[in-house]
This record gives sequence, C-alpha cells and structure tokens, in this order.
Amino acid sequence: MAVVEELWDRQTFEARLRQEGRERYHDRHPFHQRMHNGALTPAEIRRWVANRFHYQRHLPLKDAAILSGCPDLEVRRIWRQRLVDQDGTGPGSGGIEAWLRLAEAVGLSREETLEGRHVLPGVRFAVDAYLNLARAAPWPVAVASSLTELFAPDLMAERAAAFRKHYSWVPAWGLEYFEGRPSQARRDADQGLELTMVHCNSPSLQRAAVAALALKCDILWALLDAVALGHGPGQPGVRS
Repeated sequence: MAVVEELWDRQTFEARLRQEGRERYHDRHPFHQRMHNGALTPAEIRRWVANRFHYQRHLPLKDAAILSGCPDLEVRRIWRQRLVDQDGTGPGSGGIEAWLRLAEAVGLSREETLEGRHVLPGVRFAVDAYLNLARAAPWPVAVASSLTELFAPDLMAERAAAFRKHYSWVPAWGLEYFEGRPSQARRDADQGLELTMVHCNSPSLQRAAVAALALKCDILWALLDAVALGHGPGQPGVRS
C-alpha cells in the first residue's frame, strides 16, 4: 500500500526549513571560520572575492529563471526587485557593482574579475548547479532554495566586522556590499519565506522545498570547498 504523505502545517513546514538551514549553512565552513578569525592571507582573500563574484554575477540569471517560470503576476512584481538589487538601475549601482569595487579594494583589477580569470572549476560547477535548480524546479521550489537568506544577515554582519578588525589593508569603501546587504537579505528572506509557505501547498512541494534548500546549502558549501583548496588550471592564479 502506498504511503500517503500529509501536508505539514505552517509551523511544522517552517521549522523543517529552518532546521535544514541551521544544520547545513556554510557559516560553519572552515574557510569562513578562518576568515572571521583573521587567518586568511591576502592571496586567499583575493581568491575568495574572485570566485564569489562568479556566484554573485549569476544571481540575476537565477532570479530571471524563477520569474520566467512563474505565472503569478503578484509574485513576479515582488521577485523582480532582486534583479534591480543586483543589476542596479544604471552604471555604478547595484550589488554586482559593489562586488566589483570589493575586488578592486582587495587588489584585483576590474578586467580580470569580469573575465573570470581566477574562477575555479569547482566554483563553476557549483554555480551551474544552482542555475540548473532554478531553471528545472517548479518555481515555488526554486524560491525555497533562496531561503539561505534566512541565515545570511548574521553571516554578513560577522564578515564585515572581521574585515574591519583583521583585514585593515582592505579600504572601507570596498565593504559597501557587506554593509548594505543585511537589510536587503532580511527583506528578501521574509518575502521568500512567505511565498514558500503559500505556494508550496502540497506534500510533494513542501518536501521538494526542503530538499531544494538542502541542495542550495550543499552548493554554497561546495563553492567554499573549491576556494579553500584553490586547485585548478593556472592556480594559485591570484597573486600573493
């Protein structure tokens, strides 16, 4: 006899998502621990920035994929703000531009960052996996994968404090993304959680949402694994 799965109530569903994130989020990764303790070398900081930029620049493509699969006008109106946040409204604005300024602040040129000269194979695979998730999953499940944002504000606040304390060679103007993103992340997390609660409205969608969040956590962890190892053609690549 087939087992009939039950629909979780809202409290149970949210608790499952939060538990998955707490247990798997990459704030516990050894590379982040070393970063926050001031143990990274300038070359490691540059390697992280160059590779994390590859992830950041693909976020609008991920969000556009979610929008392209969403038939709900009101949801699209909410979600499209993420494109504006990352792409900006013109030259010199947006999260991607802020990351380029961080790259310049740590000693990378805009040209080498945009060309992806230092992007590691493992990072490319991780980012591709996230894009494939956003394109292939039902849109509410893809939205649920974004709920790592529930845990991002605290991590970014800790990161900003670590840079100010331990990496004073990085000028303050390069930390704009870390300083401004926590409030956006809280807004995005609240919106993403509400959309997940409302639109993952069947047992199969609820369980797919939890699995998608777990996969997103694994993707972020794998990205940091690649950066920590620094193995790839032409590496270390980011100068000491």
